[in-house]
Amino acid sequence: MHAFLFPGQGAQAIGMGKDLAENFLVAKNVFEEVNDALNQDLSALIWDGDIETLTLTENAQPALMATSIAAIKSLESEGIDFGQASYIAGHSLGEYSALCAAGSLSLMDTAKLLRTRGKAMQDAVPFGVGAMAAILGLDFETVSQLTNSIANDQVCQAANDNDPGQVVISGHKNAVEETIELAKNAGAKRAILLPVSAPFHCSLMQPAADTMAKALSKIILKDPIVPLVANVKANKEVNGETIKDLLVEQVTGSVRWRESIEFISSEGVSEVYEIGAGKALSGMVRRIDREINVNQVFDTSSVRAAVLKLK
Repeated sequence: MHAFLFPGQGAQAIGMGKDLAENFLVAKNVFEEVNDALNQDLSALIWDGDIETLTLTENAQPALMATSIAAIKSLESEGIDFGQASYIAGHSLGEYSALCAAGSLSLMDTAKLLRTRGKAMQDAVPFGVGAMAAILGLDFETVSQLTNSIANDQVCQAANDNDPGQVVISGHKNAVEETIELAKNAGAKRAILLPVSAPFHCSLMQPAADTMAKALSKIILKDPIVPLVANVKANKEVNGETIKDLLVEQVTGSVRWRESIEFISSEGVSEVYEIGAGKALSGMVRRIDREINVNQVFDTSSVRAAVLKLK
């Protein structure tokens, strides 16, 4: 049994997806359709722009999705049936990529939703007020206890349960910095501020959640052809209307990635394919369950390698 995994923000890199677009017409068409949907030459930014502009949340989110969908379409053009996967999952924005790949959302709707999501998340908190930090060497429960000890007028939450030794916290900058010190005293190997522009996946994102609830209410989200393992419940979901609610909840809720991978492993998944830019998810999966084989699909040679394994 295999699952397809879709990366989130932070995986972006100048040049991602270019090799696919040059070698697969379906991939080229994906980038062109996203350009049209956003009325922007996003592919020029992805392939020839500067990393600072690409990293802006409103650009990074649709760009990463486009790269993932280009990779999936390339796989499908080589005869791979997406519906043969047992599960799909995406890390934060990657959930939208997964749903687009599974036929729940059109590519145009996905691009527009991610532009809206990226802008809303960026605008929810004034720059410099919020922060995120990675805590290495402590588990989710321990970090959650530390964040709960912070003064009530300050927000700090365990935002991403990435793997057994990596938890990301999010909230007011002062509270995050205070939690970093608590984590070091509690035995964390490292506790470092992350170079992000906003505090994602905490209650400070409520204005963005409200924006996404409104945006999602205007579109049809079909049932995915492969069950989605949703970030906020770490369990499968196949109902499109329920998934809409989970996508809204996801903006302020924790990304339960460790539990999601443990779930697919318990269901018998032994092979995963990270679809799109970067290798972050593959690293997390290895640290969660060494029995699962990991593969990346991001360029022509990796598409061909995946085809040989999946056929």
